[in-house]
Amino acid sequence: MTTTTVDFASVFEIAQAVFAAMVDGDEGLLVPRDDVGAAIADPMVAWVNVHGPYPGRTALTTSSATAYTLVRALLDVPADTPMAQADIVDAFGEIANVVGGNVKSLLPGKGTLGLPHVGSSLPPTLDALVVVAPLAWRGEPLDIAVWFTQERGEEE
Repeated sequence: MTTTTVDFASVFEIAQAVFAAMVDGDEGLLVPRDDVGAAIADPMVAWVNVHGPYPGRTALTTSSATAYTLVRALLDVPADTPMAQADIVDAFGEIANVVGGNVKSLLPGKGTLGLPHVGSSLPPTLDALVVVAPLAWRGEPLDIAVWFTQERGEEE
C-alpha cells in the first residue's frame, strides 16, 4: 500500500496488526481511547526516525510500567522473572521500529528507518505533527504519534 495519507485509521490499523502479530495474538487488546492529549505518568517513549522523501518520526509513548508489561508479553517472560533494563529498552524499541516501518510503507518513494531510540521523553523535533493515535493496550494508555518534516527530503 502506498499513499501519503497517514491518519488515525491507518496508524491504528498498523498498530493493531503489529500488536496482534508480535505481542498478543489477538487484535482486540489494543483499542482506541477518548482522552486525546491526556498526560501519561512516568512515560517511556520509543521512536524511530524516517529518512528519505518523507522524513519524519514515529513514536510510541506509554507508562514505564506498561512498557515493561508490554515487553514481557512480547518476549513471553513471566512477571516474576527479572529482566535486564537493556532487554526492555531493546524490545520496546523494536516495537517502535516495526510500527514505524509500517507507517513508512504507507508513503511513496523509498526511504529508510534510523535505529530505534528509547527514553523518558522525545528529543525536540522541527517536524509537523501529523497524527496522535490515543490507544489503550490492555486498558493502559499508549499513544502513537507521527511527524513529518515540513520540507521534503532527498529522494533515496
